[in-house]
Amino acid sequence: MQIMNSPTRIKFCGITRTEDARFAAGLGVDAIGLVFTRRSRRFVGITQARTIRRALPLFVSTVALFMDDEPGWIEEVIAEVQPDLLQFHGGEAAGFAASFARPYIKAVPMASVTDVATYASQHPNAAGFLLDSHTGGATGGTGEAFDWTRAPRQLGRPVVLAGGLDAQNVAQAIALVRPYAVDVSSGIETAPGIKSVAKMRAFVDAVRSVAPEPTHPAAR
Repeated sequence: MQIMNSPTRIKFCGITRTEDARFAAGLGVDAIGLVFTRRSRRFVGITQARTIRRALPLFVSTVALFMDDEPGWIEEVIAEVQPDLLQFHGGEAAGFAASFARPYIKAVPMASVTDVATYASQHPNAAGFLLDSHTGGATGGTGEAFDWTRAPRQLGRPVVLAGGLDAQNVAQAIALVRPYAVDVSSGIETAPGIKSVAKMRAFVDAVRSVAPEPTHPAAR
């Protein structure tokens, strides 16, 4: 008997507009990402983030993205926005990332990390790892992909695939990597932080076109 794994989860990152968040939720997207590092072109302030957060229906998660930000700013965002999950995109140490009493995922800069398993082992408390195409110290959302054959199938925790994904290549990426989730930002945009209805819908359709990978349970 074959048991099918769960479908690939979807995260839309760099959301800056309430209407984009609502449309994403209507498509069945599992999570939206709000970028709180000020160096990003997709930065969103607390007031707008709270408005977006309130617009989301039940069971759509909010992820707050930081990159080497001050702890006071991170604490303020947590208190005011109440994100479900934190995402650390810079050189944050494991103790720092785990100090905010929120589950977190750690981005892996695939352009500068050669041993993903060793990098992941430095964050034993991370809820998962996001594999992105950027180099260490650079922001994501560049629209560039990395060599997907370098993505490990197993890290002991969920793997989120990011970096240069769009409706044209995401099905191929999922079939190769079989990640827990995919994360897209520039691939669904008309400009940084401005999402396209057509591109959002096409991306979700492409993800759902990939059948879940079957699991063969051990014989009893």
